[in-house]
Formats: sequence, C-alpha cells, structure tokens
Amino acid sequence: MIFKDVREGRPYPDHLLSTRDWSRIPPRQVRLDELVTTKRELRLDTLLSDDSTFYGDLFPHVVSWDGVLYLEDGLHRALRAALQQRTVLHVRVLDLDDLRGATAAG
Repeated sequence: MIFKDVREGRPYPDHLLSTRDWSRIPPRQVRLDELVTTKRELRLDTLLSDDSTFYGDLFPHVVSWDGVLYLEDGLHRALRAALQQRTVLHVRVLDLDDLRGATAAG
C-alpha cells in the first residue's frame, strides 16, 4: 500500500493559505504510508511531465487535521516518489490541530 487511505475531498475546514503563506512553512519528511489523499484521480500527463512543478511549490502541501495527514496538493509528486521506490517525501505540513488549539486558548 502506498498511502494510508485514498479519499475524495477535504474533511477539514478551509485554511485560506496563499502560496506565499505555504512557502513560510519549512518542509519536513513524511512517510508516504502516513498520508491520506484528498483526490481519487490523477492526470497521467501531469504525472509524466518533467516540469510539473515549474509553476508551483516544489514541496507537496499536507494538512494535519484530527491527527491525520491529508495530502492536499502534490499527489503526482507523491506517486512519482513511490514509483521510484522512495518511502518518504519532503512536504510542507500545516497543522490545523495546533491552530485550533491556539485559537481556543486565545
């Protein structure tokens, strides 16, 4: 199994992060088998494209919600890593659980 689960849609609230906001989150390693996808389908031309990250972030975006890591953006990069026999991926992780706790405390 490549991913922990494959789902369609985001079960967490909209975080409203811009591309600039995401770029401020330092990347870290996450195991592919810990990720839950938020898309069931992938465009094959995107997967096979050499310049698929040319206009976007080099690192996939992951949202932590209720202790689950959801792969929000970068499914093609994660799948490409799996096809190359890699088990970990460098991603940016937004922890909505921490934000929810900080909001409740403040």
